[in-house]
Amino acid sequence: MELVSLERGRQRGRRSLAQRLDRFRDKRWQVAQCAIAAGVAWFVAHDVLGHQVPVFAPIAAVVSLGTSYAQRLRRVSEVTAGVAIGVFLGDLLVVWLGSGPWQIALIVGLAMTSAVLLDAGTLFVNQAAVQALFVAALAPGAGDSLLRWTDALVGGAVALVAATVVPSAPLRRPREQAAVVLAKVAELLRAASEVMDDGDAERGLDLLDDARATDHLVRRLQAAADEGMAVVASSPFRIRHRPGIRRMADIVGPLDRALRSTRVLVRQVAVGAYRRRPVPHAYAVLAGELATVVERMVTELGDDQAPGDLRHRLLEIGAATGRVERADEMTAEVVLAQLRSVIVDLLMLTGLGQLEATDALPPPPR
Repeated sequence: MELVSLERGRQRGRRSLAQRLDRFRDKRWQVAQCAIAAGVAWFVAHDVLGHQVPVFAPIAAVVSLGTSYAQRLRRVSEVTAGVAIGVFLGDLLVVWLGSGPWQIALIVGLAMTSAVLLDAGTLFVNQAAVQALFVAALAPGAGDSLLRWTDALVGGAVALVAATVVPSAPLRRPREQAAVVLAKVAELLRAASEVMDDGDAERGLDLLDDARATDHLVRRLQAAADEGMAVVASSPFRIRHRPGIRRMADIVGPLDRALRSTRVLVRQVAVGAYRRRPVPHAYAVLAGELATVVERMVTELGDDQAPGDLRHRLLEIGAATGRVERADEMTAEVVLAQLRSVIVDLLMLTGLGQLEATDALPPPPR
């Protein structure tokens, strides 16, 4: 038992490491872009404009770009406006109040309050506070505040230019990640079909652990769809890709439901195997046939084709759920009902609405 627990711990560790590496691969372009933008912003402010220590230029560029493509234009405007508010209030109040602990507390509080009253976003409020703190704590000389605001403009401008230079990877990633989610659905269905037949309780529990570790796949799909939409919104060079990205964004919900339904199916299969409650062979056959259809859907996504052509196969399998033999065990009947739920979710990927997909299946067997 200890060896089994140790092996499961190792599997979870390997999955965690794989997920971390996947996140880095997803973000490596953004990291490189931020690093290059920081260097360019410093060069422009220091070597072109002659500012001695233009630290805020690279800071503004990095904060504006971030590691997400979402809302980059808004981040640029919030950083720049936040700097303006913070520097203005900091300069004004330091002249009147001087610099010290209570003055810093008061100046930062007033800067944040002003930003909140302007109905600003979180980044705007934070930048106003940070810049007011810079002014109050460092007590810059004449003209330094203007230089800092100019540095913010330089960093924002560099970020704006960088935001328009986007590789094609974020535009491919929604489709690629959708294929990954569907491939996992197919894998779970195939394995569940085999557990239904052989009744291997240990394998069923391992499969359940695997199914429970799939939440991150949908999160990555949603993030990929959001970033794809952000790219086509911010880069004039990628606007033509909007319809394709929009289609991928529209299937995030159905894919999420399909994966969740498959997880529930796996749980019922694992519980049935653990309690030694047999499932009719016909149910296993249906799950295997469904896995085959989903594998074909993965191939079509990889070829940048809509999976609508496979609707008739899903409908055939759905119709078969109304003709299969009945089981005496409640667990087996729940497995059949969950198979029907997965089919409905997959039909939605072919363009049917929730009610259309539900009505497309015959009434459940009695």
